[in-house]
Amino acid sequence: MFIKFLSIFLLFSFSHISFAQDITGVWQSVDDLTGAPKGQVEITQESDGTYTGKITKITPRTGYTPKEFCINCPAPYTNKPILGLNAITKLKHKKDLLYTGGKILDPNSGRVYSLTAKLSNNGQRLHLRGYVGVSVLGRSQIWIRVD
Repeated sequence: MFIKFLSIFLLFSFSHISFAQDITGVWQSVDDLTGAPKGQVEITQESDGTYTGKITKITPRTGYTPKEFCINCPAPYTNKPILGLNAITKLKHKKDLLYTGGKILDPNSGRVYSLTAKLSNNGQRLHLRGYVGVSVLGRSQIWIRVD
């Protein structure tokens, strides 16, 4: 009886750990300057093992009218609707809770940045660092898991 209980306990423990390391799902993006919610991004894993994040919702904010199209964005994003854009591409799981090698698009400025991400231990926060060249020259955001 004790062995059966221990086996079930370990099974649930390990399933929780593997879930916590998975960044797939819907995330609330938060403005790093104001703390206001900006929108939602759904992160999925591609067949090649990389992760892609699609903008699925733009959150209205007082005093801010969101852009509808990615005007200043490079190809293939130029003049595309922001809703539905893949803002995160080619993000790879490196080890444990760390993801590297990705790109992130800022649809407001049209700039594309290199991206690293780290999932919190409880799997509810995603710490993103977008940068040009070296990580020191960049911005950080913390996204909150919605589902």
